[in-house]
Parts: sequence; C-alpha cells; structure tokens
Amino acid sequence: MADENSAADTTGGDGGNALGRFLQKARSDKKLSLRAVEDATGGDVSNAYLSQLETGKVTKPSPHILYSLSEVYGVPYETLMQRAGYIVPSSAKREGEKHGKAATFAIDNLSSEEEKQLLDFLKYIRSKNP
Repeated sequence: MADENSAADTTGGDGGNALGRFLQKARSDKKLSLRAVEDATGGDVSNAYLSQLETGKVTKPSPHILYSLSEVYGVPYETLMQRAGYIVPSSAKREGEKHGKAATFAIDNLSSEEEKQLLDFLKYIRSKNP
C-alpha cells in the first residue's frame, strides 16, 4: 500500500470512490471481514456502513469513523482525512495557509467545556507567538 499512502494522490482519479477503494484494499490487506472490522472498532463502524463506504454509497464519513478505521488498519489518520477531503496534503497547501480543514470539523465532537478549554489554549498559544 505504499503508493496508496501517497499524499500527492488524494482522489485516486476515480471521481469520488478513492476513499472506498482505499478502505477496501486496506481491509483486504489485513485479511479482515466486514464483521471483523465492526468488532475491532468496538461497533463504531458497522459492517453495513463499511460496505457502503467501500462501494461509494457513502463518501464523507465523519472524522471519528476515519479515526477508528485508521487504528484498525494501521493506516495514518491523516491519509484517511485527506482521501475523504477533510484536509489537503501539506504539499498542496497554498502559501500562507496555516492548516487544513480538520480543525474546523473537530469542533463538532467537543463538549462545551472542551471547546472552552481549547479556545483558552489557542488564545494562550497565539499570545506566545504573535
């Protein structure tokens, strides 16, 4: 899967199912069934949902789902986030662009207290690096 991890190719050239094909290959390489992945993710990713991902019926899974799959497949989380279109490869970022979209989407999974702490920490970091 070395060339599958290439940050330069996030679309796979197949118009939208690059993520699905990538996930199917990763599962196949690990010799896991759909049900085995469901068990390995603790039920976070059902076998039916994974099947829909692999066939392209679902093309934008949540970052949480991608994280669970990255852990099971031993694939970098960033690779799955890129293939799902949440972030762009570092090499493709425009000059002056500070981060991909991952930070924007991460806020959806935070509690109110976590969000407050994160904003306080960000304020602190920014005060140290004007």
